[in-house]
Amino acid sequence: MNLNPNTIGQTAVSKVPEVTLAFWIIKIAATTLGETGGDTVTMTLNWGYLVGTALFLVALIGLVGLQIAAKKFHPFLYWATIVASTTFGTTMADFADRSLGIGYTGGSSLLLISLLAVLGLWYRSLGTISVDTVNTPKAEAFYWAAITFSQTLGTALATGWADSTGLGYEGGAIVFALALAVVVTLYYRTSISRCRCSGRHSS
Repeated sequence: MNLNPNTIGQTAVSKVPEVTLAFWIIKIAATTLGETGGDTVTMTLNWGYLVGTALFLVALIGLVGLQIAAKKFHPFLYWATIVASTTFGTTMADFADRSLGIGYTGGSSLLLISLLAVLGLWYRSLGTISVDTVNTPKAEAFYWAAITFSQTLGTALATGWADSTGLGYEGGAIVFALALAVVVTLYYRTSISRCRCSGRHSS
């Protein structure tokens, strides 16, 4: 059996779970857990944002390394890495706002630029940003960088929105819950979310 070298990576099993409604429900729960953990260490235990950010960065790098080294999808390892990226994102967003003094607006702008840069480099390097192709070390590195920047951006936007609009966290939660409802509706009612985000096709 002959395999085209250009398609060998595509025949490997993706180490990322299928993106379904259940995935997003678990993702939201994991994100909430990560944000709570980050706030617990930096504020409740009063370790500070710098220490918390450094601590969770080490944990994130270690888990991403294990995730990349794994030969197949391991649910516990994957979701532990998600929680670690969220926890690191929470402490980094708070550090940028409260320690560096650039505010959530400044932090969000930098994170948005970083996220777009990662996605652009990912697409330019591999010709796709589809999660179905996350089966090589390079693709996984791009994937986890994008996940971390996007989750940190989400934390900064949500916290900044709650603080600056006067809605508070309860009002902010309602606004973003409605936004999620719109996304879910688009997922099931349109074909927008079915885009494979790929620019190269194998023959």
